[in-house]
Amino acid sequence: MSFHFLFVINPVSGGRVKTAWAETIRDYFAELPHRVTLFELTGKNDEERLRLELHRLRPDRVVAVGGDGTIKLVAEAILEHGLPLGILPAGSANGMARELDLPADIDEALEVVVNGLPRPVDVIHLDGHGLCIHLSDIGLNAQLIRYYQRNNWRGKFGYARGILKVLLRKRSLHIRITTNDCVIYREAYMVVLANARMYGTGAVINPEGDPMDGQFEVVVMRQVSFWEFLKMFWRFRPFDRQKIEILSARSVQIETRKRAYFQVDGEYRGRIRQITAEIRPGRLQVLLPPDHSTR
Repeated sequence: MSFHFLFVINPVSGGRVKTAWAETIRDYFAELPHRVTLFELTGKNDEERLRLELHRLRPDRVVAVGGDGTIKLVAEAILEHGLPLGILPAGSANGMARELDLPADIDEALEVVVNGLPRPVDVIHLDGHGLCIHLSDIGLNAQLIRYYQRNNWRGKFGYARGILKVLLRKRSLHIRITTNDCVIYREAYMVVLANARMYGTGAVINPEGDPMDGQFEVVVMRQVSFWEFLKMFWRFRPFDRQKIEILSARSVQIETRKRAYFQVDGEYRGRIRQITAEIRPGRLQVLLPPDHSTR
């Protein structure tokens, strides 16, 4: 069987030019019967350009070459077409690829793209902000991402610098959380909407998370320290369960007394006072290895 693959390449995700990825993709498919089209994101009208290209080309499979933000962009564009999504992890944070146990090696990842099977993966719909594929949060981590992107910091030193700046200026949030089952009030430094277990760095924030279980978790971080926060980037260990609270939900509304920093899948989205989220079970078809099993 022959397929038409559309590769959507973010040329600067992870701070590195993806020329080598494009060449490797062409070389990999040189002896295969499939058709390949490469589409490069530019940062200008990417969503509209991609949707027009999908209508024009009508590919069989679409592959995101980048990090979590690229996956989100591509996923939102292909949902109306019902197309399966392939992933080549090429970002500075590849949280969803890590969550789905997809290989980081490009040849192995291409093998999954070509021979993998579509499996249903949940997504979170955020009112006014599109989809969350992986993790969204309000509070400290979103503030860190804002600093990181605004100052174009790179590498572990940049993260450490951002962490220090965030913690020196940290302010707790007064939050109302309304789920399917309850209404609770909390004072916290960060609230995560988690469709997965871990951040792209490997830090586990939601140990029982599963992007295929038909629900998501609301993780409330009530206490924070420099070392605890640093786990997001260097120590691949779960956060202290005595300092966080985890609620399972199919929908949630979060309201804050004052505006709070907000990010979706690694992209800073501004400051908000309210967000409503709802799970869309199995809404996205993702290409996974034939022997892939859910937890």
